[in-house]
Amino acid sequence: MAAAGGVRSRLHNFLEGADIGGGRRLVITGCKTSLKKLVVENAVIVFGRRGCCMCHVVNRLLLGLGVNPAVCEVDEEKEEAVLNELSIVNGGGIQFPAVFVGGKLFGGLDRVMSTHITGELVPILKEAGALWL
Repeated sequence: MAAAGGVRSRLHNFLEGADIGGGRRLVITGCKTSLKKLVVENAVIVFGRRGCCMCHVVNRLLLGLGVNPAVCEVDEEKEEAVLNELSIVNGGGIQFPAVFVGGKLFGGLDRVMSTHITGELVPILKEAGALWL
């Protein structure tokens, strides 16, 4: 997916194995390792189908709280493989959108919304290092 001006995000380039500058090329040889690395290295990461409205809602909610989550939009043809690899990383079944907080599966839109409504989301995000204030 191209961002404004035709520039692709670093995360999208990482998943595609594209050049990200400086001649460094990240290629996914073992998808599980690469996805696990993404999950562990980001305080909050959202995996979802490309163009999914629920993924957009999760992202907007997190942005509204001051979190800048990494977002991985998955094309239809890669969806099954990504879900399988995320299941291996997590140890269970996963559905999109899948939100990982602090390296662990947090849940989907329903969990994010319910914890936000009850006031539990912000402390969880602070604990994960996604919020400082």
